[in-house]
Amino acid sequence: MISSTTCLENAARTLLEDKSPLSFDRLIELSELPDDMTVRLAELAHEVRLAWCGPEVELEGIVSAKTGGCPEDCNFCGQSATSGAGGAGMRATPLLEPDEVMKAALEAQQFGASEFCIVLAVRGPDERTLRRLVELVHLVRDGTSLNVNVSAGILADEQAEQLAAAGVHRYNHNLETARSFFGSVVTTHSWHERAETCRAVRKAGMELCCGGLIGMGETPRQRVELICEIRSMDPSEVPVNFLNPRPGTPLEAAARVGAMEAIRWISLFRLGMPGVILRYAGGREITLGDLQAMGMKSGINALIIGNYLTTLGRAPEEDLEMLRELQMPIGTLSRVL
Repeated sequence: MISSTTCLENAARTLLEDKSPLSFDRLIELSELPDDMTVRLAELAHEVRLAWCGPEVELEGIVSAKTGGCPEDCNFCGQSATSGAGGAGMRATPLLEPDEVMKAALEAQQFGASEFCIVLAVRGPDERTLRRLVELVHLVRDGTSLNVNVSAGILADEQAEQLAAAGVHRYNHNLETARSFFGSVVTTHSWHERAETCRAVRKAGMELCCGGLIGMGETPRQRVELICEIRSMDPSEVPVNFLNPRPGTPLEAAARVGAMEAIRWISLFRLGMPGVILRYAGGREITLGDLQAMGMKSGINALIIGNYLTTLGRAPEEDLEMLRELQMPIGTLSRVL
Protein backbone atom coordinates (compact mmCIF):
# COMPACT_ATOMS: atom_id res chain seq x y z
CA MET A 1 0.00 0.00 0.00
CA ILE A 2 1.39 3.39 -1.00
CA SER A 3 1.80 6.17 1.54
CA SER A 4 -0.56 9.15 1.73
CA THR A 5 2.19 11.48 0.52
CA THR A 6 2.97 9.26 -2.47
CA CYS A 7 -0.75 9.09 -3.29
CA LEU A 8 -0.94 12.88 -3.44
CA GLU A 9 2.30 13.16 -5.39
CA ASN A 10 1.06 10.68 -7.98
CA ALA A 11 -2.19 12.61 -8.36
CA ALA A 12 -0.31 15.88 -8.75
CA ARG A 13 1.93 14.39 -11.42
CA THR A 14 -1.05 13.08 -13.39
CA LEU A 15 -3.05 16.30 -13.21
CA LEU A 16 -0.37 18.97 -13.37
CA GLU A 17 2.38 17.40 -15.48
CA ASP A 18 0.56 14.88 -17.65
CA LYS A 19 -2.66 16.94 -17.78
CA SER A 20 -4.63 13.70 -17.62
CA PRO A 21 -7.75 12.79 -15.60
CA LEU A 22 -7.62 10.53 -12.59
CA SER A 23 -9.13 7.06 -12.76
CA PHE A 24 -11.90 5.82 -10.48
CA ASP A 25 -9.39 3.78 -8.49
CA ARG A 26 -7.06 6.76 -8.02
CA LEU A 27 -9.98 8.86 -6.77
CA ILE A 28 -10.93 6.09 -4.34
CA GLU A 29 -7.37 6.16 -2.99
CA LEU A 30 -7.59 9.92 -2.46
CA SER A 31 -10.99 9.61 -0.79
CA GLU A 32 -9.47 7.19 1.72
CA LEU A 33 -6.67 9.52 2.84
CA PRO A 34 -6.67 10.13 6.61
CA ASP A 35 -8.38 13.22 7.96
CA ASP A 36 -5.07 14.93 8.71
CA MET A 37 -4.36 14.98 4.94
CA THR A 38 -7.48 16.98 4.07
CA VAL A 39 -5.69 20.34 4.05
CA ARG A 40 -3.01 18.99 1.69
CA LEU A 41 -5.74 17.52 -0.51
CA ALA A 42 -7.39 20.95 -0.64
CA GLU A 43 -4.09 22.64 -1.49
CA LEU A 44 -3.61 20.29 -4.43
CA ALA A 45 -7.17 20.92 -5.61
CA HIS A 46 -6.57 24.68 -5.55
CA GLU A 47 -3.35 24.27 -7.51
CA VAL A 48 -5.18 22.12 -10.07
CA ARG A 49 -7.99 24.67 -10.37
CA LEU A 50 -5.51 27.49 -11.09
CA ALA A 51 -3.55 25.38 -13.59
CA TRP A 52 -6.59 24.16 -15.51
CA CYS A 53 -9.02 27.08 -15.18
CA GLY A 54 -7.18 30.21 -14.07
CA PRO A 55 -7.93 32.56 -11.15
CA GLU A 56 -11.32 33.95 -12.23
CA VAL A 57 -14.53 33.25 -10.33
CA GLU A 58 -17.88 33.15 -12.10
CA LEU A 59 -21.04 34.47 -10.39
CA GLU A 60 -24.58 33.28 -11.08
CA GLY A 61 -27.97 34.47 -9.87
CA ILE A 62 -31.00 32.18 -9.85
CA VAL A 63 -34.74 32.69 -9.63
CA SER A 64 -37.41 30.16 -8.73
CA ALA A 65 -39.85 31.04 -11.50
CA LYS A 66 -42.24 28.27 -10.50
CA THR A 67 -42.08 27.05 -6.92
CA GLY A 68 -43.62 23.98 -5.24
CA GLY A 69 -46.07 21.33 -6.33
CA CYS A 70 -43.53 19.16 -8.12
CA PRO A 71 -44.98 15.65 -8.64
CA GLU A 72 -41.62 13.92 -8.13
CA ASP A 73 -40.74 12.33 -4.78
CA CYS A 74 -37.08 13.38 -4.36
CA ASN A 75 -36.51 12.77 -0.64
CA PHE A 76 -34.30 15.83 -0.22
CA CYS A 77 -36.60 18.39 -1.80
CA GLY A 78 -39.10 20.58 0.03
CA GLN A 79 -40.82 21.42 -3.26
CA SER A 80 -42.07 17.88 -3.76
CA ALA A 81 -45.85 17.52 -3.58
CA THR A 82 -45.29 14.28 -1.65
CA SER A 83 -43.29 15.88 1.19
CA GLY A 84 -44.58 17.84 4.15
CA ALA A 85 -46.98 16.96 6.93
CA GLY A 86 -49.44 14.36 5.72
CA GLY A 87 -47.81 14.34 2.31
CA ALA A 88 -49.20 17.80 1.55
CA GLY A 89 -45.88 19.20 0.43
CA MET A 90 -45.24 22.73 -0.79
CA ARG A 91 -48.15 23.96 -2.84
CA ALA A 92 -47.55 24.99 -6.40
CA THR A 93 -47.37 28.68 -7.17
CA PRO A 94 -48.05 30.21 -10.59
CA LEU A 95 -45.17 31.00 -12.89
CA LEU A 96 -43.68 34.38 -12.01
CA GLU A 97 -44.67 37.34 -14.10
CA PRO A 98 -42.06 38.50 -16.64
CA ASP A 99 -41.35 41.70 -14.71
CA GLU A 100 -40.56 39.67 -11.56
CA VAL A 101 -38.08 37.50 -13.46
CA MET A 102 -36.55 40.58 -15.05
CA LYS A 103 -36.16 42.26 -11.66
CA ALA A 104 -34.24 39.24 -10.34
CA ALA A 105 -32.03 39.19 -13.45
CA LEU A 106 -31.16 42.88 -13.12
CA GLU A 107 -30.26 42.38 -9.45
CA ALA A 108 -27.94 39.52 -10.37
CA GLN A 109 -26.30 41.64 -13.06
CA GLN A 110 -25.86 44.50 -10.57
CA PHE A 111 -23.73 42.25 -8.34
CA GLY A 112 -21.45 41.20 -11.17
CA ALA A 113 -23.07 37.93 -12.24
CA SER A 114 -22.50 36.78 -15.79
CA GLU A 115 -25.02 33.89 -15.52
CA PHE A 116 -28.70 33.86 -14.62
CA CYS A 117 -30.71 30.66 -14.21
CA ILE A 118 -34.50 30.40 -14.49
CA VAL A 119 -35.61 27.41 -12.40
CA LEU A 120 -38.96 25.61 -12.49
CA ALA A 121 -40.15 22.95 -10.04
CA VAL A 122 -41.62 20.55 -12.58
CA ARG A 123 -41.01 17.00 -13.77
CA GLY A 124 -40.48 18.53 -17.19
CA PRO A 125 -42.05 21.35 -19.20
CA ASP A 126 -45.32 20.87 -21.07
CA GLU A 127 -45.89 22.73 -24.33
CA ARG A 128 -47.37 25.84 -22.68
CA THR A 129 -44.63 26.02 -20.06
CA LEU A 130 -41.95 25.64 -22.70
CA ARG A 131 -43.41 28.56 -24.67
CA ARG A 132 -43.40 30.72 -21.53
CA LEU A 133 -39.82 29.71 -20.83
CA VAL A 134 -38.71 30.68 -24.31
CA GLU A 135 -40.38 34.08 -23.85
CA LEU A 136 -38.58 34.61 -20.53
CA VAL A 137 -35.24 33.62 -22.07
CA HIS A 138 -35.68 36.19 -24.85
CA LEU A 139 -36.74 38.82 -22.31
CA VAL A 140 -33.65 38.42 -20.14
CA ARG A 141 -31.28 38.07 -23.10
CA ASP A 142 -32.64 41.27 -24.67
CA GLY A 143 -32.77 43.26 -21.43
CA THR A 144 -29.43 42.34 -19.83
CA SER A 145 -25.89 41.28 -20.69
CA LEU A 146 -26.37 37.97 -18.84
CA ASN A 147 -26.02 34.47 -20.19
CA VAL A 148 -29.41 32.84 -19.60
CA ASN A 149 -29.61 29.34 -18.16
CA VAL A 150 -32.63 27.13 -17.50
CA SER A 151 -33.47 24.29 -15.11
CA ALA A 152 -36.86 22.74 -15.88
CA GLY A 153 -36.54 19.01 -15.31
CA ILE A 154 -36.56 16.17 -17.78
CA LEU A 155 -36.40 17.11 -21.48
CA ALA A 156 -37.16 15.33 -24.70
CA ASP A 157 -34.67 15.86 -27.54
CA GLU A 158 -36.97 18.27 -29.38
CA GLN A 159 -37.50 20.35 -26.23
CA ALA A 160 -33.76 20.67 -25.74
CA GLU A 161 -33.48 21.80 -29.36
CA GLN A 162 -36.13 24.49 -28.81
CA LEU A 163 -34.34 25.86 -25.77
CA ALA A 164 -31.02 25.86 -27.60
CA ALA A 165 -32.61 27.73 -30.50
CA ALA A 166 -33.97 30.31 -28.04
CA GLY A 167 -30.42 31.05 -26.91
CA VAL A 168 -30.19 29.14 -23.62
CA HIS A 169 -26.53 29.07 -22.65
CA ARG A 170 -26.56 26.22 -20.11
CA TYR A 171 -29.17 23.77 -18.99
CA ASN A 172 -29.02 22.51 -15.41
CA HIS A 173 -29.94 18.91 -14.72
CA ASN A 174 -28.20 17.35 -11.73
CA LEU A 175 -27.61 13.63 -11.44
CA GLU A 176 -27.92 14.30 -7.67
CA THR A 177 -26.40 11.02 -6.49
CA ALA A 178 -24.70 7.86 -7.73
CA ARG A 179 -26.64 5.52 -9.95
CA SER A 180 -26.27 2.75 -7.37
CA PHE A 181 -27.91 4.94 -4.68
CA PHE A 182 -30.47 6.81 -6.80
CA GLY A 183 -33.41 4.51 -6.04
CA SER A 184 -32.97 5.21 -2.33
CA VAL A 185 -33.84 8.89 -2.74
CA VAL A 186 -36.08 9.04 -5.84
CA THR A 187 -38.65 6.52 -7.14
CA THR A 188 -40.84 8.56 -9.53
CA HIS A 189 -38.17 8.75 -12.21
CA SER A 190 -34.93 6.93 -12.91
CA TRP A 191 -31.26 7.81 -13.00
CA HIS A 192 -31.40 6.80 -16.66
CA GLU A 193 -34.00 9.52 -17.39
CA ARG A 194 -31.73 12.13 -15.85
CA ALA A 195 -28.75 10.88 -17.84
CA GLU A 196 -30.78 10.96 -21.08
CA THR A 197 -31.71 14.60 -20.45
CA CYS A 198 -28.04 15.44 -19.92
CA ARG A 199 -27.20 13.80 -23.23
CA ALA A 200 -30.05 15.65 -24.97
CA VAL A 201 -28.69 18.96 -23.68
CA ARG A 202 -25.22 18.29 -25.08
CA LYS A 203 -26.66 16.97 -28.36
CA ALA A 204 -28.64 20.19 -28.81
CA GLY A 205 -25.49 22.27 -28.41
CA MET A 206 -26.12 23.80 -24.99
CA GLU A 207 -23.56 23.69 -22.23
CA LEU A 208 -24.49 21.23 -19.50
CA CYS A 209 -24.63 22.17 -15.83
CA CYS A 210 -24.74 18.88 -13.92
CA GLY A 211 -23.93 18.37 -10.26
CA GLY A 212 -24.79 16.43 -7.16
CA LEU A 213 -25.98 16.57 -3.58
CA ILE A 214 -23.74 15.31 -0.80
CA GLY A 215 -25.04 14.01 2.52
CA MET A 216 -28.10 11.87 1.76
CA GLY A 217 -26.68 8.66 3.24
CA GLU A 218 -24.52 7.63 0.30
CA THR A 219 -21.14 5.98 0.95
CA PRO A 220 -17.79 7.60 0.10
CA ARG A 221 -17.42 5.09 -2.74
CA GLN A 222 -20.78 6.17 -4.13
CA ARG A 223 -19.63 9.79 -4.01
CA VAL A 224 -16.65 8.86 -6.17
CA GLU A 225 -19.04 6.95 -8.42
CA LEU A 226 -21.09 10.15 -8.74
CA ILE A 227 -18.01 12.19 -9.67
CA CYS A 228 -17.16 9.77 -12.46
CA GLU A 229 -20.76 9.58 -13.68
CA ILE A 230 -21.06 13.37 -13.83
CA ARG A 231 -17.72 13.49 -15.66
CA SER A 232 -19.07 11.07 -18.27
CA MET A 233 -21.91 13.52 -19.07
CA ASP A 234 -19.38 16.07 -20.39
CA PRO A 235 -20.48 19.02 -18.20
CA SER A 236 -19.20 22.57 -18.42
CA GLU A 237 -20.36 23.39 -14.92
CA VAL A 238 -20.71 21.22 -11.81
CA PRO A 239 -22.62 22.63 -8.82
CA VAL A 240 -21.71 21.03 -5.49
CA ASN A 241 -24.65 20.96 -3.08
CA PHE A 242 -24.69 19.83 0.54
CA LEU A 243 -27.89 18.56 2.11
CA ASN A 244 -29.74 21.20 4.09
CA PRO A 245 -32.40 18.95 5.67
CA ARG A 246 -35.83 20.43 4.96
CA PRO A 247 -38.72 20.04 7.42
CA GLY A 248 -41.33 17.55 6.25
CA THR A 249 -39.02 15.68 3.89
CA PRO A 250 -37.89 12.07 4.46
CA LEU A 251 -34.36 13.40 5.07
CA GLU A 252 -35.35 16.07 7.59
CA ALA A 253 -33.47 14.27 10.40
CA ALA A 254 -30.32 13.55 8.38
CA ALA A 255 -27.04 14.64 9.95
CA ARG A 256 -25.36 17.58 8.26
CA VAL A 257 -22.06 17.07 6.49
CA GLY A 258 -19.17 18.34 8.61
CA ALA A 259 -17.17 21.33 7.41
CA MET A 260 -13.87 19.49 6.88
CA GLU A 261 -15.67 16.59 5.25
CA ALA A 262 -17.19 19.11 2.85
CA ILE A 263 -13.71 20.50 2.11
CA ARG A 264 -12.51 16.97 1.33
CA TRP A 265 -15.32 16.38 -1.18
CA ILE A 266 -15.06 19.78 -2.82
CA SER A 267 -11.38 18.92 -3.36
CA LEU A 268 -12.22 15.51 -4.78
CA PHE A 269 -14.80 16.95 -7.16
CA ARG A 270 -12.09 19.29 -8.47
CA LEU A 271 -9.47 16.56 -8.71
CA GLY A 272 -11.94 14.29 -10.48
CA MET A 273 -13.02 17.02 -12.91
CA PRO A 274 -10.07 19.41 -13.18
CA GLY A 275 -11.34 21.57 -16.02
CA VAL A 276 -14.97 22.19 -15.07
CA ILE A 277 -16.55 25.28 -13.56
CA LEU A 278 -17.04 24.02 -10.00
CA ARG A 279 -19.77 26.01 -8.32
CA TYR A 280 -20.63 26.52 -4.67
CA ALA A 281 -24.37 25.86 -4.52
CA GLY A 282 -27.00 24.91 -1.94
CA GLY A 283 -26.11 24.19 1.68
CA ARG A 284 -22.68 25.80 1.75
CA GLU A 285 -23.64 28.32 4.43
CA ILE A 286 -24.86 25.80 7.01
CA THR A 287 -22.23 23.20 6.09
CA LEU A 288 -19.07 25.28 5.89
CA GLY A 289 -19.95 28.30 8.03
CA ASP A 290 -16.76 30.30 8.60
CA LEU A 291 -14.78 27.97 6.32
CA GLN A 292 -16.38 29.17 3.08
CA ALA A 293 -13.21 31.01 2.14
CA MET A 294 -11.26 27.78 2.64
CA GLY A 295 -13.68 26.07 0.25
CA MET A 296 -12.83 28.70 -2.36
CA LYS A 297 -9.20 27.57 -2.04
CA SER A 298 -10.14 23.89 -2.34
CA GLY A 299 -11.12 23.93 -6.00
CA ILE A 300 -14.23 26.15 -6.22
CA ASN A 301 -14.27 28.77 -8.97
CA ALA A 302 -17.93 29.79 -9.17
CA LEU A 303 -20.69 30.93 -6.82
CA ILE A 304 -24.45 31.17 -6.72
CA ILE A 305 -24.98 34.57 -5.16
CA GLY A 306 -28.04 35.60 -3.21
CA ASN A 307 -30.83 33.23 -2.27
CA TYR A 308 -31.49 29.69 -3.46
CA LEU A 309 -34.81 28.19 -4.51
CA THR A 310 -36.55 27.81 -1.14
CA THR A 311 -33.74 28.68 1.31
CA LEU A 312 -31.85 31.86 2.02
CA GLY A 313 -28.26 32.31 0.99
CA ARG A 314 -26.00 34.94 2.48
CA ALA A 315 -25.98 38.53 1.27
CA PRO A 316 -24.18 39.00 -2.07
CA GLU A 317 -22.06 41.71 -0.46
CA GLU A 318 -20.54 39.10 1.87
CA ASP A 319 -19.48 36.90 -1.04
CA LEU A 320 -18.05 39.87 -2.94
CA GLU A 321 -16.05 40.88 0.13
CA MET A 322 -14.78 37.31 0.51
CA LEU A 323 -13.58 37.33 -3.10
CA ARG A 324 -11.85 40.68 -2.59
CA GLU A 325 -10.04 39.38 0.49
CA LEU A 326 -8.99 36.25 -1.41
CA GLN A 327 -7.90 38.41 -4.37
CA MET A 328 -9.98 36.29 -6.74
CA PRO A 329 -11.16 38.31 -9.76
CA ILE A 330 -14.73 37.98 -11.02
CA GLY A 331 -14.93 36.88 -14.65
CA THR A 332 -16.84 34.92 -17.24
CA LEU A 333 -15.63 31.34 -17.57
CA SER A 334 -15.84 29.16 -20.64
CA ARG A 335 -15.81 25.39 -20.72
CA VAL A 336 -12.38 23.78 -20.51
CA LEU A 337 -13.10 20.06 -20.36
